[in-house]
Amino acid sequence: MKNLVMKRMQSRRARRLSGLLAAGALCLSGMATAGPAFATDRDDLVEQQEQQAAEIESLQSSLEGVDSDLQEIYLKTEETRGQVATAETELAIAQNELAAAERDQQAVAAQLEAAQAELENIEADIEQGEDDIEQARSNLAELGRAQYRGESTPSTVDMIVNANSTEDFLDSYASSEALNRAESSALTQAQQAVSRNETRAARQSDVEEQISNLKDQADALVEEKTEKEANAQNKKNELEELQASYEQQSAELESRKADFQASLDKTQSAYDDTAAAIAAIDEENARRAAAANNSGGGGGTVSTGSSWLIPVVPTPLYVTSPFGMRWYPITGGYWMHNGVDLRSTCGSPQYAPANGTVARVIPAAGNSTHGNQIYINLGTVNGHSWVVVTNHLSAFNVSVGQTVKQGDIIGYTGQTGDVTGCHAHMEVWRDGSVIDPMSLPGFTTY
Repeated sequence: MKNLVMKRMQSRRARRLSGLLAAGALCLSGMATAGPAFATDRDDLVEQQEQQAAEIESLQSSLEGVDSDLQEIYLKTEETRGQVATAETELAIAQNELAAAERDQQAVAAQLEAAQAELENIEADIEQGEDDIEQARSNLAELGRAQYRGESTPSTVDMIVNANSTEDFLDSYASSEALNRAESSALTQAQQAVSRNETRAARQSDVEEQISNLKDQADALVEEKTEKEANAQNKKNELEELQASYEQQSAELESRKADFQASLDKTQSAYDDTAAAIAAIDEENARRAAAANNSGGGGGTVSTGSSWLIPVVPTPLYVTSPFGMRWYPITGGYWMHNGVDLRSTCGSPQYAPANGTVARVIPAAGNSTHGNQIYINLGTVNGHSWVVVTNHLSAFNVSVGQTVKQGDIIGYTGQTGDVTGCHAHMEVWRDGSVIDPMSLPGFTTY
């Protein structure tokens, strides 16, 4: 009965200990299952960074025409604000991860404490098992000594010979059987005690290793998240210092709004000059078309192909600033962007959009916001006068009066004039009015 009770107690303890270790492992796996939530936060962070990059690119385009020193101070301020927002998001993620890790560490600590208590019970059981082994060994030794002294139970023949009666024989035989059972029981108890002791020792070693691993993992995770939070906080502090510096410069921007407005007025004047130059080219095209009609040769050309006019940079195109009205972020209000800005790296070739003649080649010096500028007169096509203008080139590959074929290299992408980076600025003029180049066939985008 005592052995049965001990076995049941040991079984319950083993089940409780397995549950505790499973709970500890589940707690640590909870740290991993929290991963998708944090992964979502990081995805949002990446999306936020990409959005900020797009906003900066858009701001760069909207500042075209503004003096370069004013552009730089404004863009730095806006870029730093975006960096601070990103740093705050990173800090929030780090703080959330740290809080989760600390909660998991506390839960694991509680499970480990319970497991340690269960270990103490196992150790007590092992001590009891050692006592049981010692007692069984003592019993066996005593039986051995009794047999050696001749004090062990007599044989069946001796009991028959020495019995005075049947009843006397039966009593002697019963006593002998009882002693034999006691001897056998002592031996069995010793064997069981040894087996239990070995099992407990193995289980104790396994439990100690698992507990140690759980604790090491929990502590390492908290240490990692603590370091991450400290790094994020340091970065945020640095960026806040930068923001304070640039916000001071923002006050300077506010005080220089008149300078910005002067830049816009200069840009508008430059656009007016372009329109006047286009009008002169249109007038010449009209004169030539009329002369050709009078001579019977027909005025201009007729084009039925969808690709008679192509972009000055290869397709597919990435538009950094579209054609149309553009919001000016500093002084407010809208102004007209006569062309489309296309992504193109510095030094990339630009090509003649169609067959035509180079009407103007204007160097950047003294050419306001346009920088190095080329006018390609395409003549009269389908009854309309067409002119293409490209700005901000780094170098020219044509000269005034030169005839070009579609696809010839006319120059190279740059950032001359009042711009914030390399790109191709392409304008399409039809009968003296600008149209959206992206509305033309073949102007495909990414």
